[in-house]
Amino acid sequence: MHNSETDTGHFVQTSATRRDFLYVATGVMATVGTAAAFWPLIVSMRLSADIGAVATVEIDLSSIEAGQRVTIQWRGTPVFITHRTETLIEQARSDDTNPALIDPEPDNARTQRPAWLVVIRVCTHLGCIPLGQQDTDPRGPYGGWFCSCHGSIYDSAGRVRKGPAPRNLDVPPYAFLDELTIRIG
Repeated sequence: MHNSETDTGHFVQTSATRRDFLYVATGVMATVGTAAAFWPLIVSMRLSADIGAVATVEIDLSSIEAGQRVTIQWRGTPVFITHRTETLIEQARSDDTNPALIDPEPDNARTQRPAWLVVIRVCTHLGCIPLGQQDTDPRGPYGGWFCSCHGSIYDSAGRVRKGPAPRNLDVPPYAFLDELTIRIG
C-alpha cells in the first residue's frame, strides 16, 4: 500500500503508515510505563538523610584498652574495632601463609597499624552478625569471631577460616587522623 495523491494535491496515508505509527507509539508508551514503574525502586536505593549524615565518623581510640573490642555504627552498619594485643598480632601474622585460608590475605594488608583491626561486623555469607565482641561470646579456635547462623569462623585478623563464608570480613575505608583517632568513611 502506498500513499496516493488526491485531486487537491494532498497525500492520504495508507494503513501501513498508520500501523507503523501505532507500533512506535505503543513502544514509547511501554518504555515510559516501565520507567515510571521502576522509579520508586530506584529512589528507594538512595541513602536516607540520617544514614548519609553519618557518611564519615571519627572515633577516639584512647579509651580502648589492649585486648578490648568495641562496636560502633557507620552508615547504619556495625563496625568492629579491636585493640589487638601482641599475642593476637603474632597469631594473625603467623597464619599469613597458611594454605588453608579460604580467602588468603596477609594481616598487614588488613590493618594500617598492627595494634588496630577495623572490620565491618557482617558475615560475608548471608549478612548475619558474628559473635565475639563480648568476652563471653564464642570466638572459635582462632580468637576471632563466630557466626552462629551457619558456622563461619573468623580469626583475629577477620579472615574466614571455616564455614560457608566465601571471603574475609570486609575492611571499611578508614584513615588515622593522629595516633589515637580514626575516621571511617
